[in-house]
Amino acid sequence: MSNKEVKAALKSARDAIRNKEYKEALKYCKAVLKQEKNNYNAWVFIGLAAAELQQPDQARGAYKKAIELEPKQLLAWQGLANLYEKPNQTDVKGDLADVYQKLLEFYKSSDKQKWCDVCNKLVELYHQEKKYLEVAETWQKLIRMKEEEGAEKAELHQLWKKMILLLKDSTRNQDNKTGQLLLTAFEHAVNSADTVPGEDHQNLYKDFIQCLSKFPHETARLEKACNDMMSLYPTMSYPLEVLCLHFVNSGTLSEEALHCFSRILEMDTNSGLGIIGFGIKCLQEKKYKEAVKSLTEGLQKTNQCPAAWYYLADAQVKIHKHRNAVQSCNQALEGLRIPEGPNLQWKNLALQLKAETLIKIADTDAAEEAIKALEQIAGTSSDPVISALRGQAYLNKGLMDEASKISQELLFFHPDLAESHALEGYIHYSQKNYKQAERSFLNAIERKAETAEYHQYLGLTYWFMSDETKKDKGKALTQFLKAAKLDSYLGSAFFYLGSYYRDIAGDKSRARGCYKKAFELGEMDEESGTAAVDLSVELGDMDTALSILNEVTRKASPGTAKWAWLHRGLYYLRSGQSSQAVADLQAALRADPKDSNCWETLGEAYMNRGSYATALKSFRRASELNPGLMYSIYRAAALEQILGRYENAIATYQQILKKTENYVPALKG
Repeated sequence: MSNKEVKAALKSARDAIRNKEYKEALKYCKAVLKQEKNNYNAWVFIGLAAAELQQPDQARGAYKKAIELEPKQLLAWQGLANLYEKPNQTDVKGDLADVYQKLLEFYKSSDKQKWCDVCNKLVELYHQEKKYLEVAETWQKLIRMKEEEGAEKAELHQLWKKMILLLKDSTRNQDNKTGQLLLTAFEHAVNSADTVPGEDHQNLYKDFIQCLSKFPHETARLEKACNDMMSLYPTMSYPLEVLCLHFVNSGTLSEEALHCFSRILEMDTNSGLGIIGFGIKCLQEKKYKEAVKSLTEGLQKTNQCPAAWYYLADAQVKIHKHRNAVQSCNQALEGLRIPEGPNLQWKNLALQLKAETLIKIADTDAAEEAIKALEQIAGTSSDPVISALRGQAYLNKGLMDEASKISQELLFFHPDLAESHALEGYIHYSQKNYKQAERSFLNAIERKAETAEYHQYLGLTYWFMSDETKKDKGKALTQFLKAAKLDSYLGSAFFYLGSYYRDIAGDKSRARGCYKKAFELGEMDEESGTAAVDLSVELGDMDTALSILNEVTRKASPGTAKWAWLHRGLYYLRSGQSSQAVADLQAALRADPKDSNCWETLGEAYMNRGSYATALKSFRRASELNPGLMYSIYRAAALEQILGRYENAIATYQQILKKTENYVPALKG
């Protein structure tokens, strides 16, 4: 076949393809290849015809042969692209992307429109495959091409918006480069908008800020975007809310943060984030009760701030509301269920605070829960502070061997850590090894002198070590005073100060003040309250005694606070207010129905009121519970006599005299 005949055969093949006579086309091409096996056009025509005859493998092979022969020729690449684009072609997306890349090289200088068309196809392909970085880089090339061609600002604005749309699903799990390209797209879109200010621009800015807030390392960019939006839209609260939330989550409270919290409260006095910000400010200023109040109020108004629950828990721990703090930690952890980025840091902080708080509650169940919380803290297996907490939890649970093992390891590997020596001190203290405990707590204080708990435990060590250390002003008293100074909410420090002033210094007035403080801090602690009331009575200050008792009884639920009801009942009995005495003593008995002394006192109150039959029942009940209560038996006999039941009275008097021959009231009766 001559050169002329080859050209004729190729022309016939082209005409056959145009007429959709694909088998004929193949015959002509094969004839050409017999003569010229490396004929580029013949291979391209075979690819085209085979593709139309649903012979994709043959078509692919033909196009690839053509490309191998002439890689810088366009036709075969176009044909391969058309083949891969057919719906019946699967698992070729990677190959198609490579073909598109090659076509972009061909069209870049020759046909800008086709270049743009292929670029769009490539972006769509990458988007289907969720290859967001390739999407971003390719789309950015398209925008650059448009800029070089002198595209209008409005067209470029739409292209940047399209890029944002393409990448909107990429923020959950993306690399840093993709994120940067998305943020760049937002910045260009925001700055290229025509109508500013305007609703579309406002919504675009909101999306930009929302996107920025998902990037923990873009704080400067976030702050700038929020401030810029506030300048353009001063009545909109959204950028201010995002900025406030950012400052809450950052864990720092700068002047700028305070300014934002003030501004949002000026805009809306009920803003949850603004109130939370004020609460965090109070926490940092050590105004713990105000912090608890504001944080609680703020959290009732917003549910998008799990970090604020952590701050609330921290404030509650500072005022020793431990059970409340555990609940707040649980709320924080509930809101931090997706452990991403900064969430993981907050989750670890909340788990550690929860464990510390449960350890302070100091019962077996709380210890078990503390151990579970510590196990959930990520990446802290070698953290000595966490190990020390674990040791305390084991100690509270009664697992002495495990606690001792941790203590020994900490002292060996971390001898300069206060917590290492404190754990050793807690173990010795629990075993009443007070000399060793003293040494351990002194070592802990030497390394961390501002920890009230260490001073408190050293004070307790001296208190129980011996009478000498208990009475020595430089020992127990000094440590309790230091503990109370460092932590003015530490009720146990004030309780032992009260005990020192009452039992050792003999200063009843000062002791009463300390007990009253301990009572107020300890959520109506019975021992402190009883001591404060008794000392108030001894000092002749019934007003203070009654104010304490009134507060307790007002808050008490049925069947509780027996000591307060009993004390107030006795006061009313002594002051001749029999009906009030009866009511209070009945309330005390609801808390403890088997208290024989309380029944006896109730009988006395009924008798003073003139309710003899009821008084008789009360005295009878007292003597049933405690047959040794001779006074109750005598009072029962006397009441039988008053009620005219002489035979019963005589029998009861004789019963008393059998036990106590010279019991004068019975003889007289």
